[in-house]
Amino acid sequence: MKRIVKHLFIVGLFIFMSQQSYAHCEIPCGIFHDEVRIALLKEHFTTIEKSMIKINELQAEENINYNQLVRWVNNKEEHANKVQEIVSQYFLHQRVKPVEAGSEKFEKYQNELLLLHHRSVYSMKSKQSTDVKWIEKLKATIEKFEASYFEGKHRHNPDGSHKH
Repeated sequence: MKRIVKHLFIVGLFIFMSQQSYAHCEIPCGIFHDEVRIALLKEHFTTIEKSMIKINELQAEENINYNQLVRWVNNKEEHANKVQEIVSQYFLHQRVKPVEAGSEKFEKYQNELLLLHHRSVYSMKSKQSTDVKWIEKLKATIEKFEASYFEGKHRHNPDGSHKH
């Protein structure tokens, strides 16, 4: 009996240890690195763009390497999904706080919601095509969102110092 319990414990431990850890929970722990999430979004945009370019190059070849083509398509979609996850799970669920209609912060709130929604839609559109115009739109929305979101907030520099 002890032997069975021991084996079950070991199997359970392996199952527990093999679970993936996801970026930032929804527990109000207070540890937020908004700048990191913005940098990750920009990195995902660049990865999606590179994937689009590679897909277009591979499709133009006389002898198409379908293995590589599929890998680049999968990569593009994976990073577009990551953009949507950061937009939704991080910014919409945790960081952009609802405000009352008519309050002085309501216009800023609506603007940030609009920009986040656009980013999510443009990510979806980038999954559906290889047109880099969606990347340009993603880049434009991130710049506008950054300007609005960080307005009046302390920002953390990579060296740990703060800036307004």
